[in-house]
Amino acid sequence: MLGRGVDQILPHPGDPELRERYLRDAGGYVRLAERANGPIPRPVDWRWPWGEVLTLLDEAAPDIRLINLETTITGCGEFADGKAVCYRMHPDNLPALTALRPDVCALANNHILDFGYQGLAETVSALAGVGIHGVGAGADLLTARQPAVVDVRDEYRVTVGSVAMQSAGVPASWAAHHDKPGVWLIRDAPVRDVADEVAAEVLAQKRDGDVAIVSVHWGSNWGYGIGQSEIAFAHRLIDAGVDIVHGHSSHHARPIEIYRGRPILYGCGDVIDDYEGIGGHESFRGELRLLYLTRTDPANGELVSLTMIPLRVRQMRLERASHNDAAWLRSTIEHASRRFGIRVVARADDFLEIDLAGNHRRMIGTG
Repeated sequence: MLGRGVDQILPHPGDPELRERYLRDAGGYVRLAERANGPIPRPVDWRWPWGEVLTLLDEAAPDIRLINLETTITGCGEFADGKAVCYRMHPDNLPALTALRPDVCALANNHILDFGYQGLAETVSALAGVGIHGVGAGADLLTARQPAVVDVRDEYRVTVGSVAMQSAGVPASWAAHHDKPGVWLIRDAPVRDVADEVAAEVLAQKRDGDVAIVSVHWGSNWGYGIGQSEIAFAHRLIDAGVDIVHGHSSHHARPIEIYRGRPILYGCGDVIDDYEGIGGHESFRGELRLLYLTRTDPANGELVSLTMIPLRVRQMRLERASHNDAAWLRSTIEHASRRFGIRVVARADDFLEIDLAGNHRRMIGTG
């Protein structure tokens, strides 16, 4: 989330106006972070929020980079009706996003229409202008349902669809229709027909040897519990032929499941946000983050490795987590995922891995 407070430290901060209960100026989030961890230079350069992540990803060299973009990219000042918390990044700060070199941004979430249809249109246009696929939201339902297709070295392709559920706080009025902009909003239940519908859209573009991903915005901001409907939905996607379920909404990492050789990331947690220094929910260690790297077998699409890079935010900048923090993340993810029989192993470099065997060929980075 590169908007709101993060936007204020970038070279071209937008209008700081907020309409929140406790803060009316986005600069207040910068001051909270500074109170917690010291002064932040302003303006920072475009790479600052990502910190050590950029080098880590360059070293990992994933074939594609997929993120959930939970902010608008707009100069619009018209706040969404009934929405208390709204995120926006000024369009002139777009280089802060392109510094990561994402291939695909999932847009079906509860902030992409924070500044109405104009904010959505400006966001989609900004991404298209720099060659980034925006999926899950658009000018109408047909556009929102259209998956991204990324060619990888003419060897294989990755298809990505993006959907949102109301359980993540997405207003029902944000749903796209055939004649109305919005997000691809799906019902939380029943599971079978909805999952089949989503899978059909993504798999329509899949060829032999391709990797299919469904990115889903679901669930609450805090908590490790996974509802049976979420499990059933994810299982049904994979039964239909989806290879990776990329879940998000919670501000911290949630459980992981390996189902039929495919990974289900029930919640990847935040990577960038402006929550540093905010009290409450300390037990979830919201200052700690994870990057996820998956490798698949080109012969059958099954997972052969899932690596997680532990991170910590300090002064609105990401850095490698300490050994003790990485150990906490390892223990927490393993415990939260115990119902799925997951074992998390810490490497000598404090990277974390799901205990799987196999060779690796294809890598996809998610956040």
